[in-house]
Amino acid sequence: MAGDSYRTIRAASEGCYTEKRSRFLSFAVPVSSVEEVKERVEAFRKRYHDARHVCWAYMLGAERKNFRSVDDGEPSSTAGKPILGQINAHELTDILIVVVRYFGGIELGTSGLIAAYRTAAAEAVAAAVIEECTVDEDFTVVFDYPSLNGVMRVVKEMHPRMLAQQIEMTCEMTFRIRKGDAESLKNRLLKIETLRIKR
Repeated sequence: MAGDSYRTIRAASEGCYTEKRSRFLSFAVPVSSVEEVKERVEAFRKRYHDARHVCWAYMLGAERKNFRSVDDGEPSSTAGKPILGQINAHELTDILIVVVRYFGGIELGTSGLIAAYRTAAAEAVAAAVIEECTVDEDFTVVFDYPSLNGVMRVVKEMHPRMLAQQIEMTCEMTFRIRKGDAESLKNRLLKIETLRIKR
């Protein structure tokens, strides 16, 4: 996968899995910060206050380096890690998966718990729409009006998104483009007389 793209889910989704009368309700939620993760987890705890366990894992950022998993009272590594494993298996980020367990009275054992949490998390992911997003860069250029045609020619060929433009004697334009293409766009624009990139 390119360094300037990442996979995430478009919207929240749900799954459900039952094993030996224990019910596992799973929820995949798009998130963008640790604060949002905390708020979401708290909301699930309140909503399912009568459940035995509310286990979860998240992954944040295009680099996929900010993550955490929580067992919430289940034996160590039997809940949070299998949930995080599903996030990794699908190479997802900016996602929180919560699995709520209602105990059915029969112990599942370590391997049973791992399988149940993994399957429940997989159900929520399977119900989600996964999309690939690009990591974009924004920058602004300033140039004299006579250079407008040259700038527009480069824009037409490289297709950056125009976020703002001001056309006067001195023109200003703000572009958004995929990070991997940003350097090439800047280099081409800088060849145009009078153009400079605004810091």
